[in-house]
Amino acid sequence: MTTPSILLIATLDTKWEEADYLRRKIEAKGERVILLDAGVLGPTPIKGDIQPEDVAKIAGSNLSQLVSKKDRGEAMAVMAQGAKLWALKLFKEGHILGVAGLGGSAGTAIGTAAMRELPVGFPKLMVSTHASGHTRSYVGTKDIVMIFPVVDLAGLNRISKKVLDNAASAICGMVKDHREQKEDKEDIKPLIAMTMFGVTTPCVMKAKRILEDRGFEVLVFHATGTGGEAMEGLIRDGFFAGVLDVSTTELADELVGGILSAGPHRLEAAGESAIPQVVVPGALDMVNFGPIDTVPSQFKDRRLYVHNPNVTLMRTTIEENEALGKMVGFKLSKARGPVSIYIPRKGVSAIDAEGQPFYDPKADQAFLRGLKGELRKDIPLVEMNAHINDDEFAQAISEELYQMLTQARKIKGD
Repeated sequence: MTTPSILLIATLDTKWEEADYLRRKIEAKGERVILLDAGVLGPTPIKGDIQPEDVAKIAGSNLSQLVSKKDRGEAMAVMAQGAKLWALKLFKEGHILGVAGLGGSAGTAIGTAAMRELPVGFPKLMVSTHASGHTRSYVGTKDIVMIFPVVDLAGLNRISKKVLDNAASAICGMVKDHREQKEDKEDIKPLIAMTMFGVTTPCVMKAKRILEDRGFEVLVFHATGTGGEAMEGLIRDGFFAGVLDVSTTELADELVGGILSAGPHRLEAAGESAIPQVVVPGALDMVNFGPIDTVPSQFKDRRLYVHNPNVTLMRTTIEENEALGKMVGFKLSKARGPVSIYIPRKGVSAIDAEGQPFYDPKADQAFLRGLKGELRKDIPLVEMNAHINDDEFAQAISEELYQMLTQARKIKGD
């Protein structure tokens, strides 16, 4: 495994013919292949470079015992963990330049589990019979290319061969570009992560321009659940110098049960990574649902606002805002790095302003009450007599993050 190769993940017990064909097509284009066999159903006509026994072993299991249990769910979980650990090991040791996989539901789950562990930008391609359906559980927040084979992967035929030919060309092209990419380190600007929602857009765009003028590159994440998850993952991967978290609305969906939750660990990565962050309760006045007829029955009598035919917003209550304040205070109090919180007292979204449908100063005040009850006393809490989308508010939060980043550089001696 001394020459960097493409890792090909497949279950050879059921997909050996397709895997062998794809391997040969990749090798014909001049790339080497490391074939990982994640199958558990027994002997196969071809052998992988990494055998099922090796996959189970690295995951802390024994293949013979796993097979004897006849528990398909457990077997797939073990092989997915093993494939993930092998991919990480080979990546860290510099043995692979990309990852490809093929399979049905089990093979897709195993292959993409490995791909999701690898960084954004690293070539990842999955030929999957599930690529034409709901793919979030497979792709997660990583840049995985999925190709639908049109026919089932049940042996080679004129259609599946053409699809696999294209897959070989795609992964080899991605790897070629990845190998040749050479970034000019002197031109790389420090990265800032920022969250945006439709109702906080003016603030975010103004802050983005300010920070870009200061020499930073700003990546904006749409706070729709996957956006927040993606940002948290990239923070943990070490991409960012700082975070301007303007739109923390996903926390409301997580608390109340909306459709745009980013999961229970939103607002934690920056604190764990000890990077500067400025946090704003942007759009915490709302919980998100789909078309109005999809709003759960227990919320039918709540204050609802039809944002468009596909999006219905629900105003958060006084009790929910106090709980959100406590949640934010608890999470940020665990931060290992610098953090500041800015509160726009005239409203946290475009429709939370005087004369707008979600204007509710008592609910906003409840958030502040909950926050103060949980927040560590040394964390700056700045209340501004401004609306979130006022220019002065965007200017203030941008300046705060800039000063924090400047101070962080001084401490590091840069």
